[in-house]
Amino acid sequence: MGFIVYFILLLIIPIWAQMRVKGAYKKYSQVHASSGMTGAQVARKILDDNGLYDVRVEETKGMLTDHYDPRSKVVRLSTDNYFGTSVAGAAVAAHEVGHAIQDAENYAFLRFRHALVPVASFGSNASFFLILAGILLGASNFILLGIFAMAAAVLFQLVTLPVEFNASSRAMEQIVSTGVIRNDEERDTRKVLNAAALTYVAGALVALLELVRFILMYIGMNNDD
Repeated sequence: MGFIVYFILLLIIPIWAQMRVKGAYKKYSQVHASSGMTGAQVARKILDDNGLYDVRVEETKGMLTDHYDPRSKVVRLSTDNYFGTSVAGAAVAAHEVGHAIQDAENYAFLRFRHALVPVASFGSNASFFLILAGILLGASNFILLGIFAMAAAVLFQLVTLPVEFNASSRAMEQIVSTGVIRNDEERDTRKVLNAAALTYVAGALVALLELVRFILMYIGMNNDD
């Protein structure tokens, strides 16, 4: 029964988080910002106000595909946010610019996350096969190797949390100080940013639960020996 509850939680947590962010985005994408600025204009204004004239703002296809590319120095906004004038679009644009500001200021957690990318990518791909091999062969050493590989991927997810929360904090500070939103729009903007942050929290929680499960499995196999 415990395993059933565990797997239900693994399934429900990320789905619930995705529903929250999509619900908040859908709701506040219908609320127009008083400034009348598009997401692209919001991003450009905040970048320029922070002296980041070399960072470009581009449109990218898809829904909620917004991101900052540190290698190309580009803030990419999904079509609706790039051209739209909603509170949600302004919040998302400001959040992505928050990452650009982090990059310019050599924000420690962002640098650490970038350094973890190759290790975390390998760990995410290799951990499943190592653990599966350990279970099928009854070889606890393979499971241990898989646990170390998975731990690297989990560490990446955990380091992502302060990066994302900091970017959202910077976003709120910037759009308020630059007059992109009025005081009465702060609450709605914060709801969009908080909902987006939930997806990262949910992802980290699920990854951590999986890691703990395999650690307990490894301990159990060794105790049986």
